[in-house]
Amino acid sequence: MSWDSFTGDQVAAMTQGESFFAAPGERECPACGAMTLRAYVNAPSQARRPTLVSYVWCSSCRRFVGTRAKHPEGLVFSDPLEALPAGERRELERSLVGFLEHLDQLWDDGVLPQTFAA
Repeated sequence: MSWDSFTGDQVAAMTQGESFFAAPGERECPACGAMTLRAYVNAPSQARRPTLVSYVWCSSCRRFVGTRAKHPEGLVFSDPLEALPAGERRELERSLVGFLEHLDQLWDDGVLPQTFAA
């Protein structure tokens, strides 16, 4: 089964309520209604400015959205992929489908969600 993008209205619905930083667990998917909306963020070390890359996906209907934003000053978070060697991480991120499936497996295994502190 392939992955599809959320619509603009679905992405807008995700911004309502508590942020994933405040409540990092699963939430209701705006596309299918299942409680399987998940998120992962990272701060790429090679970015020119402090950048936060976010991935939000639903493991039930397989929709996703990825965004880049300014890294909020003082936001610290766990990153289970941080320990991967650079080459292994690049290989993992080369395929969006494979990357999302890997993140989904980390949730199923209890490695995600991440923890956040300001």
